[in-house]
Amino acid sequence: MAQTAFIFRTAPHGTASGREGLDAVLACSALTDEIAVFFIGDGVYQLLVGQQPLAVLGRDYTATFKLFELYDIEQVYVCDEDMAVRGLAAEHLLIPVQSLSRQQLQTKLAACDAKLMF
Repeated sequence: MAQTAFIFRTAPHGTASGREGLDAVLACSALTDEIAVFFIGDGVYQLLVGQQPLAVLGRDYTATFKLFELYDIEQVYVCDEDMAVRGLAAEHLLIPVQSLSRQQLQTKLAACDAKLMF
């Protein structure tokens, strides 16, 4: 079966990209179990605990990432190098993720048939 990769590359709240990506992941999960979600670059900030989007007149959608477990979305990955560069660790994130090296992420992404970037 074809696997779809959802790749979050942008920081939250500056654009609608993160919210649209999250909506797409949840909608797709109703159709298939073959979903992998990747947070790379500034996309790792999507999962950061304690965001204050009201300061920029944004809506806090990030808590919705906690629904991944309910939707049986289990393949959730972050780039450990991108986390380290930003001074982040697993305890700073909203949900449990698997931290992989850039090379491991590339291998996982290469195995996906469709890739959507947000």
